[in-house]
Amino acid sequence: MAQQESIIKLKGKIGDLTFYETKDGYQARQVKGVSPQRIATDPNYQRTRENNAEFATGAAAAKRLRDTLRPMILLTYDPKMPGRLFSRVMRVVKADSVSDRGERQVLPNNLGLLGQFGFNVGASLANTLFVAPVCTVDREVGSVTLDIPSLVPSLAIAAPKGATHFQFNFGAAVIDFDTEGEGNGSALSMAESEAGLLKAETFAATPLTAALPPESELPLFVLFGISFYQEVNAKQYPLNNGAYNPIDIIRIDVV
Repeated sequence: MAQQESIIKLKGKIGDLTFYETKDGYQARQVKGVSPQRIATDPNYQRTRENNAEFATGAAAAKRLRDTLRPMILLTYDPKMPGRLFSRVMRVVKADSVSDRGERQVLPNNLGLLGQFGFNVGASLANTLFVAPVCTVDREVGSVTLDIPSLVPSLAIAAPKGATHFQFNFGAAVIDFDTEGEGNGSALSMAESEAGLLKAETFAATPLTAALPPESELPLFVLFGISFYQEVNAKQYPLNNGAYNPIDIIRIDVV
């Protein structure tokens, strides 16, 4: 084991050396590990290769979801969301009861495991909005409609402190999880309501419609959420950069 004698103090890794502090001073040791070539060829690492393959499948599917839904995700804020989404997608991969181990995929029939996923762990839609919108899907036409009933904002919305206005956000997306392609079949359509005053007596029933490729047989994801704003000098500003905005997957439709 090497020990530093100079006045230069290092912590962390440089190449295959790790520097760390002990009661005897700063020391260094070489990092040992299994070579990538051995992992790729040694029969003893077959399970590792299988796990790595399915990890890559899950990572690619989660990225496809994030990339397609990005405009909706940007309405909220949760730095840990990518990790939570990947964990949920891996549940979908492991639910594949048809493929061999190491070759399991994201199958449409298992996508229900992504239902009710919230893109903001700090703001749940169920704990923010207390009315239930009605969703209608017409795949033949390529139309998804969300009917939000009339409501009394002070009773139906649990708004964060400082908010003066709200807006409903709606999105529908078809996602192409084909691992052999580039996901070019994926598409997102969004709609939003007019801004509502939280102190208003009522907010009128609002239909929101998203248009998607007609007759698509890809998995369909419907997202819904609320954005909160604070009005200052007749101008509305996003409240705390979206940290209080819930955006959830409220429906998944597969053929």
